[in-house]
Amino acid sequence: MSDLGPADLRLMQDLAQQVTALRPELVNGDATVGELAWVWAKDFDALNRFWRHRLWFVDGRLAGWGWVQLPYRIPRSDGKFRAVKTANLICQVHPDRPELLTEILDWYDETAGDADRSLILQDADVQARAIATAHGYAFDAETGSDDGSWHQFNVRELTDVPEPVLPKGFRFLTAGDVSVADAVKAHCDAWHSSSLTEAAFERVRRTWPYRADLHVLIAAPDGTLAATAIIWLDEVTRTAEFEPVGTHREFRRQGLGTALQLHGMQLARSAGADRMLVACLGAPAHPAARNMYYGVGFRELSHDVPLIKVAR
Repeated sequence: MSDLGPADLRLMQDLAQQVTALRPELVNGDATVGELAWVWAKDFDALNRFWRHRLWFVDGRLAGWGWVQLPYRIPRSDGKFRAVKTANLICQVHPDRPELLTEILDWYDETAGDADRSLILQDADVQARAIATAHGYAFDAETGSDDGSWHQFNVRELTDVPEPVLPKGFRFLTAGDVSVADAVKAHCDAWHSSSLTEAAFERVRRTWPYRADLHVLIAAPDGTLAATAIIWLDEVTRTAEFEPVGTHREFRRQGLGTALQLHGMQLARSAGADRMLVACLGAPAHPAARNMYYGVGFRELSHDVPLIKVAR
């Protein structure tokens, strides 16, 4: 399959709900309910033609899926090009069907062709890592190094959430209080490498389980949107997730990230969540986000094991 549409995405999110309920440490950090919604919606226009996906059903129920991004080269808004030379697989299998990973990796080989292949598994998923090793994958020492780009997944129970404290004149808002253009600008001011467009954000807003009242922002005294975070609430597992979280570069080191996290957790708890998830860079050389999340009570749930297979 090439076109990954809303119906198949929703099935993939349903499997994420099941794994989150049964074995949260086995949830691929790129395959949570919120991460799937965010990545699919924001990148659909630019990258859909480079995506391939397939679903595996057992007794009429989705038991596994694979989503491949083929190598690509696309123009950026600054006139340069954004290029990726390696194919990448995101996948998830039900905890009762670990053997499906073998079929997914066979399909990945066929789909990626002569491109080198990357894959992320979770450190706790010992069986999946053994299957991938038998399939020719090896640890990606560069990505997985102490200054690499691998991520860790963090969790916090939503008990005893302190009151947030904002600097004088700053105030909390939600996406319902601002225009689409302003919400996009707030994101891009926090993430300068982002190519989020208003059209892409409109798709984010239409993608389950986005809620404008759980998309929180902080306005500075002069009206600048200084920080932003989207909270994705899964009411079935009573789990909420921050993705993405960012602060305008001119307003960092003022405690806004901490205040936004605490405010967001209080909103998530009021909406019915019992626990909160968030991903961040896990390498020791990149401690800033991890330290902020640890400072508001998050602790590591799992972390990435990046793998690579060089094409013959």
